[in-house]
Amino acid sequence: MTARASTSRPASPPLTERQEARRRRILRASAQLAARGGFDAVQMREVAESSQVALGTLYRYFPSKVHLLVATMQDQLERLHGTLRKKPPVGESAGERVAETLMRAFGALQRDPHLADAMVRALTFADRSVSPEVDQVSRQTTAIILDAMGLREPTAEQLSAIRVIEHTWLSALITWLSGRASLAQAKTDIETACRLIDLTTPDAGHE
Repeated sequence: MTARASTSRPASPPLTERQEARRRRILRASAQLAARGGFDAVQMREVAESSQVALGTLYRYFPSKVHLLVATMQDQLERLHGTLRKKPPVGESAGERVAETLMRAFGALQRDPHLADAMVRALTFADRSVSPEVDQVSRQTTAIILDAMGLREPTAEQLSAIRVIEHTWLSALITWLSGRASLAQAKTDIETACRLIDLTTPDAGHE
């Protein structure tokens, strides 16, 4: 879930209030359809009908279903971030707090496995044209981890550790969704990766 260099669309101008409201209706419809039946249940025509926008308008916002579902993942993570801020993690070390936060995120996705599967499948299908949306998912995930760490200006080494943790979290989610790993195994893998945070803390291991 790490950031990739964007090689596609130029930056779009800020949305008006009306456009933002329309975009939120689209994302809500996407999430509802995915929650009912997963990736295959999200059909662009049905999304347009559910969100009360013209099909052509929907495609101007999101050129494909993959673009839409990756953006839906970013939106879901943003909502989760708001919830986490209201009840921050309580672990003693930064690594423990990050592990707790990511397991809470895991739990939120676990409650809607069809939606989680649809979003993760879209993320794995994403090509370079989806880079802006993938970058937003990565930035949102990084922001969640930095908040758990209580850190505003990470070092290059800490950012590297965060990227490894993001990779592990996504991989654990994929293997759990596919039935190849138990929740306990996913938790162990995430906690193991999060120990990197404490190893990259300045003066770690020194009095």
